[in-house]
Amino acid sequence: MPILESLVSTNSAEFELNKANMEKALNELRSLEKRTRDASAKAAPSFAKRGQLLPRDRVALLLDSGSPFLELSTLAGYMQDGQKADKSIPGGGIIAGLGYVANTLCMVVASDSGIEAGALQAMGIEKMQRAQDIALENKLPFINLGESAGANLLKYKVEHFILGGGNFYRLAKLSAAGLPVINVLHGSSTAGGAYIPGLSDVVIMVRERARAFLAGPPLLKAATGEIATDEELGGADMHCSVSGLGDYIADDDRHAIALARDVMAKIDWNSSNRNVIPTLNAHAPAPRYPAEELLGIMPADIKTPVDMREVIARIVDDSDFLEFKANYGPATLCGYAKLMGVSIGIISNLGPIDTAGATKATHFIQSCCQTKTPIIYLQNTTGYMVGKEAEQGGIIKHGSKMIQAVSNATVPQITLLCGASFGAGNYGMCGRAFGPRFVFAWPNSKTAVMGAEQAAGTMATVMQASAARKGMEVPDFMLENMKKQIIDTFEAQTSAFHTSGLLLDDGVIDPRDTRQVLALALIACLQQERSVQPMQFGVARP
Repeated sequence: MPILESLVSTNSAEFELNKANMEKALNELRSLEKRTRDASAKAAPSFAKRGQLLPRDRVALLLDSGSPFLELSTLAGYMQDGQKADKSIPGGGIIAGLGYVANTLCMVVASDSGIEAGALQAMGIEKMQRAQDIALENKLPFINLGESAGANLLKYKVEHFILGGGNFYRLAKLSAAGLPVINVLHGSSTAGGAYIPGLSDVVIMVRERARAFLAGPPLLKAATGEIATDEELGGADMHCSVSGLGDYIADDDRHAIALARDVMAKIDWNSSNRNVIPTLNAHAPAPRYPAEELLGIMPADIKTPVDMREVIARIVDDSDFLEFKANYGPATLCGYAKLMGVSIGIISNLGPIDTAGATKATHFIQSCCQTKTPIIYLQNTTGYMVGKEAEQGGIIKHGSKMIQAVSNATVPQITLLCGASFGAGNYGMCGRAFGPRFVFAWPNSKTAVMGAEQAAGTMATVMQASAARKGMEVPDFMLENMKKQIIDTFEAQTSAFHTSGLLLDDGVIDPRDTRQVLALALIACLQQERSVQPMQFGVARP
């Protein structure tokens, strides 16, 4: 192997001159970078008073301890801010760089809100877009720690407004390319900036600090005369429980960063973009509660509510479940977990699927497809919500969006019928007709277009209305006989044993075996990662 032999004389005067010149330039660079850090750090008392972390402390807490961080474009905006060289603060009001989060290399961007409250700067916009381009070109997750006062209207330029739309364009491109976009909102994100969380795949908001609205109270009053508080317009609690913009709500900056790290760990980006077939980890932490207890959780009366988190706690590794959008559409349960070391998404039911629950499930299914996370459905649903309020709220179109997502999901889906599977809830929760890789049932589960009593009551109402239009009455004994016939017909076909006899599932299982059954089915699904050699013919025997 040829070895390069250096001819540089490190003791020469020329070398020393070159070295001195380089060190001078480096000192100038470090001095400029320090100027930016010092300018941001001056806001420390104000941040501390509000119980907030400085932007660089947020980034440090987000990154894996002891891991490298390659900061990019540290001189962005230098001498472009109308200041002289000795006063210009570089950085563009943005911190950007490559770093590891939960053992995953990510593009990390943070608003440097210690400088001018994070107001957008012209070169900061370009710096943000360059970071987005790097993430897109190199297939990196994109994490944004946001807090910005928005554009400085005193320095308004129309080209900044027009070209600034490229931020949103790139966020949409990142998400569509299958790259997770995670937004942690530490403070305000107003006007056009509100579209940053709107275009993110995961949004974490700090309670009583995060704000997101297209028009803040001053602009709202000027434009419409309406008076509203920050919290009413765009507070974290409102967005996480009413609008659905927020997915996770944090108590403070530290909690928000911990949630972001937990999200990255749960989606398991490295293994979800694997080039090898994953294997079950027999040494993965067992659930913290015994499987034997699964026998006593589901009520004998199918109409009695049950918290399906109790089932999840007895199936997944270490009973560790990161719930998604917990305060929005709470009757539909979504979240991330691991099953014998393999990352999964779980969807279940705490009640009927309402409008918010349907849109939440749609969002979650699409997020799982983006990160190649298999989905397990634990069915216990009486169906989609009905009634005037539900219909006017668009339950049909929102339920249809959920069914669209289930039908076109690009990841393995496995369904387990734990309790009720009634009405279109069977469809929206990936029933047999929707192509789940496997369907299993617990012996107590029941499946029907609706409950037997509801079916009987519906037909009785229809019969009475039909007779009334003809000026007739239906005798009580006829109504009762019809009701009994319908109830008997429904109940005879509702049980898990009957539906399994029709091969409408792949087997009725002992609830205590659920973890092992789902794990084996899951690993069978993931064999799709295997490379095979297709042929135009089957192998023929001689």
